[in-house]
Amino acid sequence: MTAQLDYQTIHEIFRRFRDSEPEPKGELEHKNAYTLLVAVALSAQATDAGVNKATRSLFAVADTPQKMLDLGIEALTDHIKTIGLFRNKARNVMQMARILVDDFGGEVPSSRAALASLPGVGRKTANVVLNMWFRFPAQAVDTHIFRFGNRTGVAPGKDVVAVERAIEDNVPVEFQQHAHHWMILHGRYICKARKPVCGNCIIADLCHSKDKTP
Repeated sequence: MTAQLDYQTIHEIFRRFRDSEPEPKGELEHKNAYTLLVAVALSAQATDAGVNKATRSLFAVADTPQKMLDLGIEALTDHIKTIGLFRNKARNVMQMARILVDDFGGEVPSSRAALASLPGVGRKTANVVLNMWFRFPAQAVDTHIFRFGNRTGVAPGKDVVAVERAIEDNVPVEFQQHAHHWMILHGRYICKARKPVCGNCIIADLCHSKDKTP
């Protein structure tokens, strides 16, 4: 874990991220709040590309909770069988659809607690939906952000909740909305786990990580 960076350095890091990509986008394909929720839930221990491949045909026929219930678990399972843990995820998606219809009028709720109460939805998934759909500056900490936060000193923490809190505390307000997308994309393509691509890193001169490569 690298020591916490100072305000000026963190501000400069996110200024560069913003200049490089002013409106970063998540890579999961979706049509509405419900399909985003399902896509994020399916992405656990799976790649975004793999989820997108499976959900294109699924969301063409089931883009609301009621349509998902009408589709049925067997057809849903067939659509997502290429995704890891697909049987358990199919059960969760069907249970989620039933709860959304029965308890939320078929609408995706906009509070973290309500979202996290749904089957297969944890804090990270809830934060993604709050950020991407409801435009709330929630910070969804995945493995890429956890690594980036600790490696660079932008948001060090011993667990994902600590890193989430550190992002909220340390990243200037004007960057909060897109902060998690910038960090995910940087961690996925540049600040990689085994061999970071420091030669292509736009913040390399601001990073003091011992993992830096030439």
